[in-house]
Amino acid sequence: MLKKELETAVVLARKAGGIILDFYTDGFEIEEKILADNFSEPVTIADRTASKIIVEGLADAFPDDGILSEEEFDDKTRLKKKRVWIIDPLDGTQGFINNNGDFAVQIGLATGGESVLGVVFLPTENCLYFAVKEQGAFSVDNSGGQKRLKVSGRTDFSQMDLAVSRNHRSPKMSQVVERFGLKSETRRGSVGLKIGLIAQKFCDLYIHLSPRTKHWDTCAPEIILREAGGEMTDLFGGNIVYNTADVHNYNGVLASNKVSHRQAVEKLNPLLTEFGRIKIKPAK
Repeated sequence: MLKKELETAVVLARKAGGIILDFYTDGFEIEEKILADNFSEPVTIADRTASKIIVEGLADAFPDDGILSEEEFDDKTRLKKKRVWIIDPLDGTQGFINNNGDFAVQIGLATGGESVLGVVFLPTENCLYFAVKEQGAFSVDNSGGQKRLKVSGRTDFSQMDLAVSRNHRSPKMSQVVERFGLKSETRRGSVGLKIGLIAQKFCDLYIHLSPRTKHWDTCAPEIILREAGGEMTDLFGGNIVYNTADVHNYNGVLASNKVSHRQAVEKLNPLLTEFGRIKIKPAK
């Protein structure tokens, strides 16, 4: 099931990753893109070139599917499609710019609003994560060795490690770490990279308080985490529904090893109240 889809996504992720590494080595110019709410984000030729490679490759292989990419104009025709490819051609652009290696190529497939296939490729590590619904999650390392991914079984927060954003860490995160009584904190860029840390048992939780992540940040990582035995929801414990008109994850992101997920939601609830956060229902 979804064999051709997975094979195509893996080939395109590796191809895009190779091009990204060329720019990473040879140099590039940095631009600023202005979003709909006047918030600006950096973008490079690597983002746009990788997007073109992936979008064109998917459109050729699956002409009847919808496509949503961070770096392409969204004409909303995808909303009429049951299957939609959701792409972040270079997740962690700031890490790419800062030359710290924290970036990834992310290709996800959503069916009926649910993530069912995900490929995350880390170019600087030559590490690939992939998963298909009900078929398990796997990693392929630099040597070509493949292993099945499985999250930790920790439930004691004092023994758990939290993955947080290296470049977009909320000042409120210190209150979260203190209230949870977490053992340690790992700061890395790219959602896919941090989810990989949970899937490999290096971390147990990922909390992103900001409402600024979008569907392309979470679609591919979510199915990888779920197939590794973990769970991803919004901060309130609600499901993330893909291929809606508004692609913002307004309610933040909570990812875990699943066995601690309900406890994490319960611990977050009073903090979210203190922070003045209320659950937002996304437009469909």
